[in-house]
Amino acid sequence: MTSTGVYAALGPEGIALMDARHGRGRWRFLEPAGAQLWLTITGGTAPEAAVELLTAQWQDKGADADRVRADLGALAADLQRARLLQPAARPLTARDGAEIRFDAPVPAGLVSRAAGHAALFAALVLLRCLPVRFALAAARTVTRLPGRAATVAEAEETFTAVRRAARVWPGRAACLEESLAAHFAAAFTGHRVRWVIGARFIPHGAHAWIEADGSVIGQDESDRIWPYVPALQVERSH
Repeated sequence: MTSTGVYAALGPEGIALMDARHGRGRWRFLEPAGAQLWLTITGGTAPEAAVELLTAQWQDKGADADRVRADLGALAADLQRARLLQPAARPLTARDGAEIRFDAPVPAGLVSRAAGHAALFAALVLLRCLPVRFALAAARTVTRLPGRAATVAEAEETFTAVRRAARVWPGRAACLEESLAAHFAAAFTGHRVRWVIGARFIPHGAHAWIEADGSVIGQDESDRIWPYVPALQVERSH
């Protein structure tokens, strides 16, 4: 985890901030002007100076300076109260060329099925009983297990095993639980995938998924509008 517990997804439509210090994580979406303010302040400029700097820029474009100053000042104060005006993990941007592979159940062997159940249990306990920062720490810990990068087929088998396991567990396993469980299950079977949490801007939304060999795995074609921009990702660093 970063020292602040704040992560950022940067896109043309603005910036999405994930605050992992509370519960399952809180999201805050900023439009382009707000994103520029956040980036300026977290880059080292004092809030008052950042407001004046951006006010001057907008005034040069014909905007009313008093209105801009008031709006930016109010936003800076609001972000300060939320403790979001501090450096986050390096903002991530959308990865071009990632293949979105929609959910297509594949055969899952006995080992994968067992790993899917164990991994889903671990993910549910972490996410339902503890703040999300503990899940992030656990996700980073399992990357230290020995293994190799999963192929797309191996990642799809792992994801299928987790989704089938979810059918017999009480309550609904959403994308956060399923993707974390798939990340765990891959590690338990000697494979590595990338676990990603991100956001989209139009419409606003958050999502979690796994990736393998440049592909996004196991998405629901009927209810997921891409692209999502990563805010944080967990994978083996070497």
